[in-house]
Amino acid sequence: MSLFVLADTHLSLGTDKPMDIFGGWEDHVERLEYNWKRKIRPEDTVMLPGDISWAMSLEQSLEDLRFLDSLPGRKIISKGNHDYWWNTASKMYRFFEDNGITTLNILHNNCYEYDGIGLCGSRGWINETGKPEDEKVINREAIRLEASVIEAEKQGLRPVVFLHYPPVFAGSVNEPIFEVLRRHGIKLCFYGHLHGRRAHANAVTGQYEGVELRLISADYLQFDPLDITEIVQSAEF
Repeated sequence: MSLFVLADTHLSLGTDKPMDIFGGWEDHVERLEYNWKRKIRPEDTVMLPGDISWAMSLEQSLEDLRFLDSLPGRKIISKGNHDYWWNTASKMYRFFEDNGITTLNILHNNCYEYDGIGLCGSRGWINETGKPEDEKVINREAIRLEASVIEAEKQGLRPVVFLHYPPVFAGSVNEPIFEVLRRHGIKLCFYGHLHGRRAHANAVTGQYEGVELRLISADYLQFDPLDITEIVQSAEF
């Protein structure tokens, strides 16, 4: 069983939101499907940290969720800033059941086990405006992230974190989120959200204050899910 990750699928099979208007996103769904099927098996796990679908409601997201469900593997999804269709876990699981979706799992205030590893995370956020409402969102996301990590620790698992927003970007550190990583001794953190050459060039990858940071947005990975099995198994926790 292998572990893969890829953020920002930005699917729009049930909506009119073509991604090929952006450089590098031409035929991204076909490329993603090809790469996924050539390497991922039914017994594997795939982390999808946010910006799953452009849909505005659960009903509108159905074709996108069915597409992901049709692909091999167990998928663990979390919320991104564009996932307006996202709802409560109970409503989402009921929607999955009603529509025969069986391979999608929701990461929200919880964790999942993979070979002794706790797969943890939250959406995260950034305070670009400096407004109090953004600060509240960041603090709430930090609480959700910590709840996820604590759940892994309770189960005796070694936590690895998957965020949508970067905890560090260029010279800016998202302190409430990064403090959770520090406090719990997190060694590995994967994140998405950043698109385009300029954003990729300013992404922080590699070691930062003892945390290994990895950018895994879909266009950065060329729509090819990244096998992180050896990375998480060899990490020094």
